[in-house]
Amino acid sequence: MQVDPNSHEGSEQDTQANSEINKLKQPRVASKRFFGSHASRRSFLGRAGLFSAASVVTGVLGSTFSSKNGGDVVQAQNIKRQYNNRPFDYRRFVDKAYRVRLEAAALERNIPIPAHPTNGDEERYPNKIGSDSRGLPHNERGEVKLEAYNSLTKALTTQNPNDFENIILGGTRKLVNPQGPLAISLEGINAAQIAVPAPPALASADRAAEAVELYWQALLRDVPLSKLQNNTDNPKVLAAVEDLNRLSVFRGPKENGRVTPQTLFRGSVNYVGSGSSTRYVTPPGVLDGPYLSQFLLLTIPWGTQSVSPLIRTALPGNDFLINFQEWLTVQNGGSSGKTIQYDPKNRYIVTVRDLGEYAHIGGPTYVGASLIINSIGTPLNPGNPYVRSRTQSGSAATFALGHLQALLNLGTSRVIRASYWQKYYVHRILRPEAYGGLIYNNIVNKTQYPINSEVLNSKALADTFSTFGTYLLPQAYPEASPIHSSYTGGAAANAGVNITLLKAFFDENFVIPSPVVPDPNDPTKVISYSGPPLTVGGELNKLATNYAIGRGHGGIHWRSDGSAALALGEEVAISLLRDEKLGYNEIFNGFTFTKFDGTRVTV
Repeated sequence: MQVDPNSHEGSEQDTQANSEINKLKQPRVASKRFFGSHASRRSFLGRAGLFSAASVVTGVLGSTFSSKNGGDVVQAQNIKRQYNNRPFDYRRFVDKAYRVRLEAAALERNIPIPAHPTNGDEERYPNKIGSDSRGLPHNERGEVKLEAYNSLTKALTTQNPNDFENIILGGTRKLVNPQGPLAISLEGINAAQIAVPAPPALASADRAAEAVELYWQALLRDVPLSKLQNNTDNPKVLAAVEDLNRLSVFRGPKENGRVTPQTLFRGSVNYVGSGSSTRYVTPPGVLDGPYLSQFLLLTIPWGTQSVSPLIRTALPGNDFLINFQEWLTVQNGGSSGKTIQYDPKNRYIVTVRDLGEYAHIGGPTYVGASLIINSIGTPLNPGNPYVRSRTQSGSAATFALGHLQALLNLGTSRVIRASYWQKYYVHRILRPEAYGGLIYNNIVNKTQYPINSEVLNSKALADTFSTFGTYLLPQAYPEASPIHSSYTGGAAANAGVNITLLKAFFDENFVIPSPVVPDPNDPTKVISYSGPPLTVGGELNKLATNYAIGRGHGGIHWRSDGSAALALGEEVAISLLRDEKLGYNEIFNGFTFTKFDGTRVTV
């Protein structure tokens, strides 16, 4: 990840940028015809090129002004202030900021644009059964009305704000932020420069395997997470393991080539492999110890206050979209009219359903993790320049907790832009609930949708019908999925960017003192954990995958949605750190940390 910004070949834009830097040394004069009014100023900046406009803003508007003849001439001043007879050169400081911004822009611009392969389903099926269409009007089988789908793709193609207002909706729910990915971020990588693997195709065995896992997640919602370990006696857990091992492909974690109770529903990360392949990895620490990350079990210290890890949980039986008309209403963008019934007493996350509800609503997850890590005495990342300083410490400005938390908030926004770009402008993959509708129609209405036989013949589907009386995928949320497509997962991308930033600031190898697990006899209490040591890095990886898989516990995301999104979030975090580093004054060799695939990198 070490990058030499001077290593790329020169370009016309780079030459222009260097020219603009040289111009900064010269006095600037702007006549009234450019800045005599707000309108003419906007007109000028609109006509100016990127770098020339930036030089005007930095060189004139950002300086101290002197006015002559009633403002006819504005002259930028290069003022120096004396500190103990040593001048502080304001002009030089401002020029440095400008050069850093140019360097960051050139650095990001020269990152290659990768291929963006799709699974081909949108072109393969004229009726768009392999594409996300929720929120648009559908026929009685749940197939989208093509006029409406075309109104969506037209807006995504033209990117004209007026065309987005003309998208034909089928109900009251609105599309979530389709223009958000078109915002240009002033820091970090552009979404078009991030590669993710092509998702599984509708008819593939990979997609069928992910569906089988989701049906088991629905069947096991009220099973304690403590039963997901190799000494389990829970018959549903054992049945799920056996069913998944019968599949021709399954991309989740395994032990010695097989799914086990210890690996069941644990998280994974998907990277782009060689060619158009996918590289599947299990992050370090994810299979170690209890299923749930320590950062979901420890109290968050927040100054003079604290945030309890006890959460509001949904009662058993809160399962939705198991009736076809309810399912169709939601696909059309309507409301089921139902709400979740909650347990009146808060408790720790102890069941599959609990984690699904936490991932549904969320909490101060990553800021909370930063506060917990800081409070338990975790050392700063050894590369932090203030670790060895004799006279200084960091602050919210650089290299301390406040600086990290600012980046966490920034990363959340920037990674959603990147994730939603994949959702809207590349893949448009159907949600699991829509896939369940195709299965239902094949069995009940004798349609011939191309559903792989491995899910149709699975024990998961048979047990779902015997338990819920339906072949639809039971949802844990009455509204089911948000109104945007499935791939890549936004919540998982958020986990990926935040966890990567946390690993960059703290010592990942620090062993968490006094770890805990929920008391199996009282879910409002915890007891001590005894087992192999749990490290900060491992438990952060586990937190990321807990959140990603938790969305599957709710029924709204495929495993691959979260696995690819975690890698995407990691890439966004690396790009933010790379840009941040350019502006530091400290002697700093870079952020060194472990990626989700176990490799050590320095940014």
